[in-house]
Amino acid sequence: MGSWKGILERTPKRQSGWNVAVAVLALMTAAASLWIAVDVFETIPHVEDEFAYLWQAKVMAGGRLALPSPPEPESFLVPFVVDHQGIRFGKYSPGWPAALAVGVAAGAPYWINPLLAGLAVWLTFGLGRRLAGDLAGLLAALLTATSPMLLMLSGSLMPHILSLVLTIGWMLAWFDLFLPRPGSPLAGTARSIRIVAAGGCLGLMILTRPATAFAVALPFALHVVYLLFRFRGRYVRDLVGIGASASAIGAILPVWQWSLTGEAWRSPYTLWWPYDRMGFGEGVGPLSGGHTLRQAWINTRLSLYAWQHDLFGWPYLSWVFLPLGMWSLRRRADAWVLLTTFAALVVVHMAYWVASWLLGPRYFVETLPALASISAAGIVWAGGWAKVGARRGRVRRLGVAAIIAVLAVVNLGLYLPVRLGGLRGLFGITRAALAAFEEVNPGAAAVIVHRNPFWHGYGNLLTLTPPFLESELKLIYERGPEIDVRAAALFPALPVYHYYPDDPGRLYSAPRGP
Repeated sequence: MGSWKGILERTPKRQSGWNVAVAVLALMTAAASLWIAVDVFETIPHVEDEFAYLWQAKVMAGGRLALPSPPEPESFLVPFVVDHQGIRFGKYSPGWPAALAVGVAAGAPYWINPLLAGLAVWLTFGLGRRLAGDLAGLLAALLTATSPMLLMLSGSLMPHILSLVLTIGWMLAWFDLFLPRPGSPLAGTARSIRIVAAGGCLGLMILTRPATAFAVALPFALHVVYLLFRFRGRYVRDLVGIGASASAIGAILPVWQWSLTGEAWRSPYTLWWPYDRMGFGEGVGPLSGGHTLRQAWINTRLSLYAWQHDLFGWPYLSWVFLPLGMWSLRRRADAWVLLTTFAALVVVHMAYWVASWLLGPRYFVETLPALASISAAGIVWAGGWAKVGARRGRVRRLGVAAIIAVLAVVNLGLYLPVRLGGLRGLFGITRAALAAFEEVNPGAAAVIVHRNPFWHGYGNLLTLTPPFLESELKLIYERGPEIDVRAAALFPALPVYHYYPDDPGRLYSAPRGP
């Protein structure tokens, strides 16, 4: 297999060169993600999740956790925002809305994910470097930076890039504590800082994506068993510190749920759809008979089908260097923990009734840096860069470099543009429709937005009104003539118009004919 010693040991000057290269790559990733946010997604929500996250972030930026429910709440629909016992709030955990609220307060919520994407690339370099050296670290960062999985989400308002960053932080802190290697990112910091960093990342992950936090923690729980069996009481204090830090932060989640629903262990998900929970059997998922192992397998196959393309943008081949990477790292406990984390995410999300493919296989994205690092180790091993004095090394290296270059061209020149292009105007939600509505300029008015036939035309306009219903413009979601009249009567001083999304440049003073 050869030795990693020559790659792991670098002079300070050369190490500085690697750091500069990855810093430039991180900045380029943030810039590319920001371009996607502006050009592809037009800085506006497109899927139900994004509407709820942005709404809750605006509420938090205003110093509140929830709002009083409006009269006729269903006439003032916000997707995945629930009304319960007289208050209105988003159904999601508070971690991502709180982070997004920082961007709302700064007037640019769409900046948060691009900045996190750049940070993810920088942290991935540290993960890949500890596995297989500087070259592998840079390759891992490059694979992550160009991954369609990352770029589709980093331009959106979805929470996965935050949980991805927290996952890398958790992994690095854990490995630096229990499996230290030369050149670790946290080397030289106090052990107590690393303990708090590990527990803090896991706790924040619980607040952001609880099921993901559980799945990510599973392989490390097995590692805890090994540590306790192998080293007895040597690491007990460290493990207790991590557990205490994670629990202290994670405890905010049941407090959050209690403050909104009155029950600490009731997920607000079930207030929107009673069947929206993880598990199997009757009452789980929308299918009659509930969620089954057969349906779980169908969903998983669909998600993994998207994953084998979207991971690195190499159609059907994104996994190809993983076996080589694991072979080269087969004696490394940290590599096996990383790979098992991916398996844990796949298995745990089989208990959820939804597949993930529209914005990529997003339920697995948290292990993108881990898979990129293992794949980078496989590339380094295949090219012979990890070996000293290998025969015919130049031909081998040129061959592997040529393969990687071709795959990169396939991704950046063909696959990624097509994948991102398919997300433009998703569900018909566009800035052009917003501009056409704004040109009509209804001013202070109540506008009944008719379905077309779904909620998307109404959702397209939601960014024009704040969550506090304090703007002059009142958008009413069509629910039927009698209910619409009742909702419009809540604003007796305002003129009432009718808006049809298929005719965005016009307002009607009365419902139009068939």
